[in-house]
Formats: sequence, C-alpha cells, structure tokens
Amino acid sequence: FSRVDPYGFERPEDFDYASYEAFFSRYLVVLTRRAIKWSKLLKGKNSIQKSLKVKRYVRKGIPNEHRALVWMIVSGAQTNMEQNPGYYHRLLEGEKNDKLVEAIQTDMNRTFPDNVKFRKNADPCLQHTLYNVLVAYGHHNTAVGYCQGMNFIAGYLILITKSEEESFWLLDALIGRILPDYYSPAMLGLKTDQEVLGELVKMKIPAVAELMERHGVMWTLVVSRWFICLFIDILPVETVLRIWDCLFYEGSKIIFRVALTLIKQHQAFILEATNFPDICDKFKQITKGTFVTECHSFMQKIFTDPGSLSMATINKLRESCREKVLSQG
Repeated sequence: FSRVDPYGFERPEDFDYASYEAFFSRYLVVLTRRAIKWSKLLKGKNSIQKSLKVKRYVRKGIPNEHRALVWMIVSGAQTNMEQNPGYYHRLLEGEKNDKLVEAIQTDMNRTFPDNVKFRKNADPCLQHTLYNVLVAYGHHNTAVGYCQGMNFIAGYLILITKSEEESFWLLDALIGRILPDYYSPAMLGLKTDQEVLGELVKMKIPAVAELMERHGVMWTLVVSRWFICLFIDILPVETVLRIWDCLFYEGSKIIFRVALTLIKQHQAFILEATNFPDICDKFKQITKGTFVTECHSFMQKIFTDPGSLSMATINKLRESCREKVLSQG
C-alpha cells in the first residue's frame, strides 16, 4: 500500500497497514460482487426508479465507478441539472460578491492539507475547481452564502464526481434539501439536530446521556463536527462514502443512525470517563479503529444497532428541540 490513498489523502504516520490490508482484501471481493450487480441494474442507463431493491443496493454500497451517477440520480441533482442547462456557468460569469469570494479564498489552503490533489503544485490542482463550486453556490443560495465546513463537503464531491457542475448540484441537494438548515448563518438546523441526538441517546443509551448531563458536557462539544462535516476527517474515507451513499438516498436520519451506532458500540468505553476532558477524549477515540474501518460490517450495524428510527420520530423531536434552541437564543 502506498503512503497516499486512492483519493489523494496521505496516510498518517501511525497508519495500520496490516489490519487495513486484511480488511481491504475482503472488502475488494464485496466490491467486485456489488459492481456486477449494479452494472446489471443500471444497464448503461442514466436513470433508476427508487425501490426497496435499490434501497437495499445502496445500503450495501455503490461501487466507485457508479457512485457519482447514482448520487446524482437519487438525490434529485441530475433532474435539477438537466432542467437548468448553463445555469452553473452563468453563476460563475456573473457579478461576484467580494466578501463571499474573500471568505472562500481564505479557506482554500485549509481544505484538505493532507490531500495531494488539493495542493497548489498539483496538476490539475483541485483548489481551483473547489473555489468555482463554492463561489457559484454562494451566489446561487445567498441565504447560506458560504460557511466553514462546506469546503470539505464540496471537496469530497469533487473527488468523487470529478465534475465541477455535478459537484455544484450535489452540494445544492445536500444543503438545500437533505440537511435541514445546517449551514445558514444561525445554523438553527444544526443546533436542533445536535439536541435531537441528545434526546435519542436519552431514549436508546440512557447511561451515556446521564454521564454527559452529570459532567455538564453539551452535545455540541463532542458531535458538532460529525454533523457539520458529515463525518469527513472523522471516519475513514471509504466509510464516509458508504454513509453518503445512504444519505443521498434516505436523507438526514442516516447521520443519527451513524452517531447512535458509534455511541452504542462504545458505551462501556465512554462510561469509563470520569471527568469533562475525559469524555471529550473518548468521543474522539470512538471514531478510530477497526470498527469504523470495516465499513461493510459498520454499515450493517447502523441499520440494526440503533433499532427503529422513523422520520416521524425525528421530525417530532426536531419540533420540540427547535423550540428549545430558539428559546435559548
């Protein structure tokens, strides 16, 4: 295995090549089998109808060669792009908001410093592509403009789609439809969803909720980056992509499934914490190791471990938690 992974990320000094190799050789067999099934399903077409079969396929992972296309279709981004030909390029050619442009430029070098494709000396350098996608999006959705965290998400989309325009429309699907109000200046949706997670933990893993309360640890301290970056830089790349497969198909409740699974799986470990910094540290550690690297078994767990989790439950919790967040103002 090389120092750089297939997506251009440099592996850390302490990267465990042995266990990764053991996992990947098994995973490769799974991927090959899935690729054949997906090719049959798509039959070279640019469309799929949502169905239980497709949902099952998505949960088992979309092979990389089909990933961009399937994301585009199931998220509605493909339809939007086809209905608005030339729109993306018009955004880039139009008048620019200087403040927005400056904010985006500031974040360029901070985006994936450990990825060789985003370095200034890379050829092609993806910083330019990323800049375009973010500038276009900021002018398309002026209510959001640009918020930190969006650079990482757009960067991942570019790595997968290798297309500026597709990345733009997928970013629009995520921010405009799939994630409720995560990146608006007030970040109301984000704050609400962190509270929702807290409520779900109370219901499903009460001992951890009790520990957090006893030591006065706010959920936002330990999970805000999970939500803002959709697990980028928190979980291994392959695992993040598998989570996103489901996120584009099934929507934002996937984030809760992942968070609850991480917490539930490591409940005993978290409960060893005896003070505030200790708890924060435990939450950093539960996102590392073989449990999260083995993305195939991890994804099976997120649909069994947390138990039932309906959108109706989440929406009800969102209503009560939004009230709470607004009253704290």
